[in-house]
Amino acid sequence: MGRERSFPDALIQEINNRDAGVEAEYIKVGEVASNATCPYKVIVDRISHEVVFYQPYLKAAALGGTIIINNPFWRIADDKFFGTALLEQIGVAVPRTLILPSKDYPDSIISESLSNLEWPLDWDRIAAYTGLPAILKPHWGGGWKDVHRVDTLDELLAAYNGTGQLCMMVQEFIDWQQYVRCICIGKTSVLITNWDPRRPHFERYRNVDQHIEPELAERIRSDAIKINKALGYDMNTVEFAIRDGVPYAIDFTNSAPDFDISSLTETYFPWVVYAMADLVIARAHQAAGERSHLHWGHFLGTGRE
Repeated sequence: MGRERSFPDALIQEINNRDAGVEAEYIKVGEVASNATCPYKVIVDRISHEVVFYQPYLKAAALGGTIIINNPFWRIADDKFFGTALLEQIGVAVPRTLILPSKDYPDSIISESLSNLEWPLDWDRIAAYTGLPAILKPHWGGGWKDVHRVDTLDELLAAYNGTGQLCMMVQEFIDWQQYVRCICIGKTSVLITNWDPRRPHFERYRNVDQHIEPELAERIRSDAIKINKALGYDMNTVEFAIRDGVPYAIDFTNSAPDFDISSLTETYFPWVVYAMADLVIARAHQAAGERSHLHWGHFLGTGRE
């Protein structure tokens, strides 16, 4: 983990208090040899998206049979545009979405390097496809960083011209009547929360009161499970903007969600801790032959496939 404390502390305490034959602790790791054996059966990863050193460490640990939550190969490979295309394939509603070439490039990229790209972009065609207003956001990243709502074509051009080397996508703006955030643990445990993205960060889960009709709640839960299974995520948050009774998946590749008690509040924090403890204990007790699904397992003579 990084600087967070409330969730990791509570998770470790919950696991150890259950006396379930599983001991939880904070990892300490320095230099790692390529032939090292990871001593842990399960690792919960809350920080490799920011600390690059942990990425090869976790992949090597997975090679040895450790279960990583979340799968480090998926987490590094995914991006928001691919995720949107994937969701369309599995029948989850998403906004109309386009990926755009970056505005700027490193000095090592010269004009000849870009000979396959159409330039200038046809902004009228882009705006006609997504409609206006629209959302311009990076295809990689999170935390609502570099996300712009644009209401006119001039605003879209101005926002795009300020994105530098980021690879951006432009997306239909869903003028929603309701908005929910699903906290997802172990792919199938889904808690639908009242959440308002318009509020300041620490106020989004607080005092948001809305009624979700049972039929709509069931579709939201079903779609969230579809998304987690398709992406291979055991720890995720999935946001839906609901327009005319249809839940549109807006943000759904959050591999290290904010689980701090100051954000989740006492309303949702205990559920997350208990659900994650259930998952970790169950995974720790899996038989060795069931622990890894890496496709190269049969080459290692371990029976793991």
